[in-house]
Amino acid sequence: MTPRALITGANGFLGSRLIRLLVTRGERVKAFVRAGSNLSALRGLPEQQVELCMGDILSGHTVYRALAGCDRVYHLAAGYSPYGSDARRVFEPAIVGTEEVLHAARQRDIEKIVITSSAATLGSTAHAVAMDEGHDFNLPRAEPALVAKHRAEAVALDHARRGLPVVVVNPTVISGPGDWRPTPSGGVLLRYLNWPTSRRLRIPVTGGLNIVDVDDVAAGHQLAMTKGRIGERYILGGENLDLHDLVQGLLPEATGLSPALSTVSPSRLMWTSRMLEASARLRGTAPLTTARMVRDQICRYMWVSSAKAERELGYTHRSALETLARGVRWYKEQGYVSNGVLPRNVALPAV
Repeated sequence: MTPRALITGANGFLGSRLIRLLVTRGERVKAFVRAGSNLSALRGLPEQQVELCMGDILSGHTVYRALAGCDRVYHLAAGYSPYGSDARRVFEPAIVGTEEVLHAARQRDIEKIVITSSAATLGSTAHAVAMDEGHDFNLPRAEPALVAKHRAEAVALDHARRGLPVVVVNPTVISGPGDWRPTPSGGVLLRYLNWPTSRRLRIPVTGGLNIVDVDDVAAGHQLAMTKGRIGERYILGGENLDLHDLVQGLLPEATGLSPALSTVSPSRLMWTSRMLEASARLRGTAPLTTARMVRDQICRYMWVSSAKAERELGYTHRSALETLARGVRWYKEQGYVSNGVLPRNVALPAV
């Protein structure tokens, strides 16, 4: 019998791409979203395979109701928590929401649950070395959104130790087609695309990150569901990139724009971030960066190894160049790019 999965956060960037992947593989899904949510990302899905369910991960009875007839759960929802948010607004959806979903799944005797965490729960390093699943989280004073992810992951793994069939996946920075909101990393790419060529990107003298394609992460979720070992974590990453190489090389190649790069010291970037935070508080908005982000993430390395997922799940990922090019093409086709820029020197794959 064809399995049926409930997907929380179904209308999000990753959730909507996961649904499309499962549908193409003949699976049936229930898309769990909050009432009044924007459903643009779910347009065009076959009604015979996708059922829309309204509810809230903070209200366990709505999750329990939605789980009727399901064998599996992909828990992606965590609430929207911009950097700089107060702790309660961040922690409740992440931690309490995960508890409610897992409690409902236990009551329904669900076959398997995949929890979406983040590779950021591994922490960061001062030098360019790749972390694996055994790396201890070393950022207890990080942004609430990151600490909440770490604690929610701990909740999930505790349930696994108590017999619930839970697998955790840890994606890195996700890019690619379908980022309609857009995500914070997508917003940075859009600012690069829409800035006048006279503007320059200022990056710290050290630091690095890992970029992965959204559809590779979606495929990794499906692999974790079918092959993942209960109680295990699996990093779903792409390429490790030095910030300088990313801005000086890959971004120009993926976008067709000339390189625009200047470096800034960590102390100067910290000062700028504090000014951005102060300005954001006055406007009632989320800052582009915060001092804690600079201290714990931006000026450090968040490089990882996906070797465990590759070895145990058969996980693969495409190049960072292809990932960025796919995202650029999608943003352009959807009207997010105002200056008419199209990549000139890279063959764009179909999205």
